[in-house]
Amino acid sequence: MAKITHKHFRPKPVSKKEGSLQPLEGVYYDVSPLTDQDIYLFKEGNHFQLYNKLGAHPMKRKEMEGTYFAVWAPNAKMVSVVGDFNYWDKYSHKLGVRWDSSGIWEGFIPGIHKGFLYKFFIESNSGFQTEKKDPYAFIDETPPKTASVVWDLDYPWNDQEWMQNRHNNNSLQSPYSIYEIHLGSWRRMIEEGNRFLTYSELANYLVDYVKKMGFTHVELMPIMEHPFYGSWGYQTLGYFAATTRYGSPQDLMRMIDCFHQKGIGVILDWVPSHFPSDGHGLAYFDGSHLYEHQDPQKGFHPDWKSYIFNHGRNEVKEFLVSSALFWLDKYHVDGLRVDAVASMLYLDYSRKEGEWCPNIYGGRDNIEAISFIKQLNEIVYSRFPAVQMVAEESTAWAGVSRPTFHGGLGFGMKWNMGWMHDTLEYFKKDPIYRKYHHNELTFSMLYAFTENFVLSLSHDEVVHGKGSLLNKMPCDDWQKFANLRLLFAYMYGHPGKKLLFMGSEFGQWNEWNHDGSLDWHLVQYDRHKGIQDLIKDLNRVYRNEPALYKYDFECRGYEWIDGSDWKQSVLCFARKGDYEDDTVIVVCNFTPTPRYGYRVGVTSAGFWKELLNSDAAQYYGSGIGNLGGVESQKIPCHGRENSILLNVPPLGVLYFKKENKK
Repeated sequence: MAKITHKHFRPKPVSKKEGSLQPLEGVYYDVSPLTDQDIYLFKEGNHFQLYNKLGAHPMKRKEMEGTYFAVWAPNAKMVSVVGDFNYWDKYSHKLGVRWDSSGIWEGFIPGIHKGFLYKFFIESNSGFQTEKKDPYAFIDETPPKTASVVWDLDYPWNDQEWMQNRHNNNSLQSPYSIYEIHLGSWRRMIEEGNRFLTYSELANYLVDYVKKMGFTHVELMPIMEHPFYGSWGYQTLGYFAATTRYGSPQDLMRMIDCFHQKGIGVILDWVPSHFPSDGHGLAYFDGSHLYEHQDPQKGFHPDWKSYIFNHGRNEVKEFLVSSALFWLDKYHVDGLRVDAVASMLYLDYSRKEGEWCPNIYGGRDNIEAISFIKQLNEIVYSRFPAVQMVAEESTAWAGVSRPTFHGGLGFGMKWNMGWMHDTLEYFKKDPIYRKYHHNELTFSMLYAFTENFVLSLSHDEVVHGKGSLLNKMPCDDWQKFANLRLLFAYMYGHPGKKLLFMGSEFGQWNEWNHDGSLDWHLVQYDRHKGIQDLIKDLNRVYRNEPALYKYDFECRGYEWIDGSDWKQSVLCFARKGDYEDDTVIVVCNFTPTPRYGYRVGVTSAGFWKELLNSDAAQYYGSGIGNLGGVESQKIPCHGRENSILLNVPPLGVLYFKKENKK
């Protein structure tokens, strides 16, 4: 087949009036999944399943097997498909631009099937030339290679039971104990050159481990394709492509399938705020600022040296909303944790005076991004009501997790960054000084029900010189481990869903390193195994006691017993369910001094069973406790007619529940 010369670079546009065009050097223009309705919605800004239309889709034209290609490049004067099938020739397989002014270029190339490498060669109206990966590709080459790969998403799912019932598992009134994971460093094959585990291997080892530990959900740090591994996935380029570092899309689907079959939900981190500047990606895509703002004061992020999406452009909003729906649809995920929401809300985020542009009203709110966020959440919940959208938002913006019809942003939940900061600052202090900082613990209850909070002890707290959670704890080794058990047991008693980053559940000494494996050898030592066993039991008690989760976001689920004992650094509170007998009493001692004969008022008379003691010998604690429970006495205390007399262990937490007599 003769090569077309450069002067013939542009095929005749597809025209309804003139009918189908004849094939030009192996490209056919009479095959298109795009209907008039698709184009209408696309131009209107309301097409949110573009992954079914744009990109590369293997299909048939009459009897010919091949692939349909489509890409949005409105400022191009020529677009072609280059790849291993045409020796990366820029002019042999040119796409045709549609007649309808949508800016979409398309064409069917026979003989191209699953596994072929490709890119889009784009020449702009200004003469700029570039080769770009497909923004809608289902899979890209493993970095540092940069081509897209023709692929399909066929997979025989076996999670029907989970999908039918997940509205119960993902409800805001359900237990959420989330295990946050970076797949590349959870476990490495040291004996095989420190290689990653694959999705298929993780489907066995990781799923079984999470099930054994009793977590209800996992949250995967971004598994969307990213060029720089050290970004942990937060510098995303493949908004529809699972990273091939760990295997194929089908391998990832199998892993998610296995989680679901074990009754475990899957949440993905997702980044709609910014994208990296790599030349093969979205930046300056068709010789214009297509996906990003042209003005660097709005379009370039000073912290991450990345480009900021133009959330006011219809086609960009459609791209991002389609990406969100894609993972919920094609990969059956149960929610998205949206990264860096604060950076989207404020025009002056991380900028000095004079480095940002006010909005049309002269304010700092990013009106376009706020509108996008609200629309995103409305669409997700309307189409997938059984999932959750979770915001990582670090400011005091009001109503992040409130419905849009109540003036909120429409997320289901929000990370509680204030609780995390205040609590860790408190725990870092030597216990002798904690009584002077008692308000750092009690302050969280002043705003605990203003949002649907997730208590997050995430990866951000164990990197960049911050040290591991264990190493944040003060004093000698015994107190470090006791403090860590205290932290975890206090967190599980506090209102809010729970999130814990991998490695913290067995008290890793070292700060997290994305280039290595977690220090699994530590579990052979009693102190570390004690932490791990405590987390396992906390998850069990948490899931079994509705009072600990059902009303996490409502004040009726919480009652102070005594939050004012600052001299002894003790907190007592009750978690409440639908019935009085559901009540769980939580008593926390934040000093290494045991509190013998400590009286606590209770809601009713009877035997109060000790559900959990973080200082138990089985957790490598001192073993100070109450021999399984105590009988109440008719002695008034804390405004209640009955009370119990306790031995409160050093740096320990006790959970009690009234035992019902049969």
